[in-house]
Amino acid sequence: MSQQTTIRKLAQLVNTPVEKLLEQLAEAGMPFSGPDQAVTSTEKVKLLGFLRRTHGKAEAPSAAGAPRKITLNRSRKQELTVGGGKSRATVDVVVRKKVTVVRPDGDHAEPTDERAEILRKLEESRQRNLAEQKMLAEADKRRAEEAERIKREAEEAERRKAEEAIAAKTAPAVPVVADDGVVVPPKAAPATHGHGHPKPAAPRADDRAAAPRHKTRGSNAITAGADDDDRNKRFAGQMHLSASDRARRTTSVRSRAKPRRQSDQSRTGTGFTRPTAPIVRDVAIGETITVADLAQKMSLKGGEVVKALFKMGVMATITQSIDHDTAALVTEELGHNVVRADAADVENVLLAHVENLDAEKVVRPPVVTIMGHVDHGKTSLLDYIRRTKIATGEAGGITQHIGAYHVETDKGVISFLDTPGHAAFSSMRARGAKLTDIVVLVVAADDGVKPQTIEAVQHARAAGVPLIVAINKVDKPSADPLRVKNELLEQQVVAEEFGGETQFVELSAKTGQNIDGLLDAISLQAEFLELRAVADGRANGVVIESALDKGRGPVATVLVQQGELKKGDYLVCGVQYGRVRALFDETGSQVESAGPSIPVQVLGLSGVPDAGDDFVVVEDERLAKDVAEQRDAQRRESRLVAQGGNRMEDIMAQLGQGGDQLSLPLIIKADVQGSVQALREALTALSTNEIRINVIGSGVGGINESDAQLASTSKATIIGFNVRADASARKVIETNGVDLRYFSIIYDVIDQVKQVASGILGVEIREEIIGNAEVRDVFRSSKFGAVAGCMVVEGVVKRNKPIRVLRDSVVIFEGELESLRRFKENVDEVRNGTECGIGVKQYNDVKPGDMIECFERIEVQRTL
Repeated sequence: MSQQTTIRKLAQLVNTPVEKLLEQLAEAGMPFSGPDQAVTSTEKVKLLGFLRRTHGKAEAPSAAGAPRKITLNRSRKQELTVGGGKSRATVDVVVRKKVTVVRPDGDHAEPTDERAEILRKLEESRQRNLAEQKMLAEADKRRAEEAERIKREAEEAERRKAEEAIAAKTAPAVPVVADDGVVVPPKAAPATHGHGHPKPAAPRADDRAAAPRHKTRGSNAITAGADDDDRNKRFAGQMHLSASDRARRTTSVRSRAKPRRQSDQSRTGTGFTRPTAPIVRDVAIGETITVADLAQKMSLKGGEVVKALFKMGVMATITQSIDHDTAALVTEELGHNVVRADAADVENVLLAHVENLDAEKVVRPPVVTIMGHVDHGKTSLLDYIRRTKIATGEAGGITQHIGAYHVETDKGVISFLDTPGHAAFSSMRARGAKLTDIVVLVVAADDGVKPQTIEAVQHARAAGVPLIVAINKVDKPSADPLRVKNELLEQQVVAEEFGGETQFVELSAKTGQNIDGLLDAISLQAEFLELRAVADGRANGVVIESALDKGRGPVATVLVQQGELKKGDYLVCGVQYGRVRALFDETGSQVESAGPSIPVQVLGLSGVPDAGDDFVVVEDERLAKDVAEQRDAQRRESRLVAQGGNRMEDIMAQLGQGGDQLSLPLIIKADVQGSVQALREALTALSTNEIRINVIGSGVGGINESDAQLASTSKATIIGFNVRADASARKVIETNGVDLRYFSIIYDVIDQVKQVASGILGVEIREEIIGNAEVRDVFRSSKFGAVAGCMVVEGVVKRNKPIRVLRDSVVIFEGELESLRRFKENVDEVRNGTECGIGVKQYNDVKPGDMIECFERIEVQRTL
């Protein structure tokens, strides 16, 4: 043998149980510990000899009575298929073999071990065949009983159906009144053949499905006996197969019948029962919800909800969002209950993660915002305090971003916020006032109070922040500090010397005069406010400014208000989230952490947050992501609802406008988020009834290809504020002729947008009356027809201008002059107080007393 034979394999070869073979090996003096041990040829020979000796001792007859020969009869049965198609037949072939074994002479001869093994195997095969025949007989009996039961059920169903048909025919026709008051007519009697007998009912689906179960191949008899005969034919000739093969064929036959029985039961059994009453559901609705989501919560089709909204006067598609009140009304209209959804579930988890701020608080530096009118010296004042040159670096010498700095002075650490003074940056100033502890109002001594000065006072008063007035430029000859105090007195800002509570400091940012006095005033006010904050724990604060840096990604300038912001913290900032990769101070130096009242730049956010968003440090990134995604979804839904225009009244109002309003589409790209907001507000405010400034896109960062494609498809003008277009965007812009304009000063943006809007508005045709002539007499001429003798009573009458004829101040004719004469001479114009003869072209009904009005049409450029 090429491979080693184990005890288990040897037991299979000799058809002997493994346990018995191990016992025989042990009796032969060869103990084995397990069935997987290998058996050598020597051990096999030794086992064979042992078995021969044991068999000879137990069963050997006496030498005198031992038979000399043994005859063995062997038979083998096979199944052959003859023919094909319908003429195919199966023939059983039995091969019988007779073997005679003669024992040689000698009393020591013993029966061979092969004979005993053959006899044992024959007996086992006979026992297996008997067991299989018994199993097949039981299976046939069960199938016959199943067929009989199905037949009885079919006959019973047919009988009940016939009885119901007879009862329906004989019963009186009584109308049925349904629950909703609708009268249901009685059912018609079943159709008959014409002589009173009902037609035989069509076989039901379950009867049709059950009928083939009783049919045999090649016969239409529906009897169990025929089924048994057919089964016997199928299993005939398989007695030569092993027990496993025969069982497999039997199982396959049964498995083919099982799905049919299951399908019969599914068709005849009890299925889904319709509810007897409408199901009322509790529908959770937040601030906004889409029509599709609302329909899903009510288990309705979207079209039904859209139809219900239409009946309520709301036109909405299945993808649109509706507000809570509208959704609640339509839900109640459809018969369901409204439950207020808690939209702040993740926000509550966020608040639970924020550590308790009742911990020990320490003194923190004050946050001071410098506000005032443009070019009054705000940045120059901060420049002198910081000993830097900031104002010279600003475009046009004006601040266009919120600058955040903290400086260490002799009076301690002070954080400064420098806000723009231009009118377009009103939202920046309002945001700065909310972030700050003290507002320093800078007013130029030679210029006095201006509109942005008054606005800064209003922002500070609305935020409840104390005010310190810094009267700047007192070194100029034209400076008048008393004038500033009197003008501010009109705004209810009363100086201490006038009995008020506001500190006034006269200084010069150029020479540094009395800068220390301003710092003393700030320190005094900070001590009075008793500014304190928690220095440890998770940080939270506000975004002052944000931008998209090409090399570093989204960059946010934040002001820490509580706790300590550290590198590696996870934070959620508005609809953005991320992990702090790096922190930088205002000088560009990297720092490891920032405490309360310290502004820093944060790197690592997922996107550019909006200026004014709050930020909170959380435990892990998962919570930050969940909060940011929920806020983004709520903001998007609120924006869709705020757009409106989905009510019939709104649509009719839009249709009533007639579409005469022109639109100027703009795309704004700026370097920081604050500039984007300021530009959007300033340019949108330029809209009038005739033209609407429509900002279709805005963002932070350079102008990319998608911006150029959007501008090309929407015919929009791109405004780049301190940003430039990349190579791919320039290619699209040049190919499609997109209008791209670069700016660095906000004044220029507003002026040019006005010019562009005026160009879109076009010119307006106006009529201007230049002269009036009174008809004194009318002369008839064969050449010119009626000629009016007139006196010019106002202005001048020109020959090449159109005229109108007025009678009793009513226009009766409009045309042009055919001739204008003075003393028989053709002239181009006749002035006031001069007589003339006027021939009106194609009009001869001029009468004395009429007025001839001469006018001209001029084009006037429309402006905003």
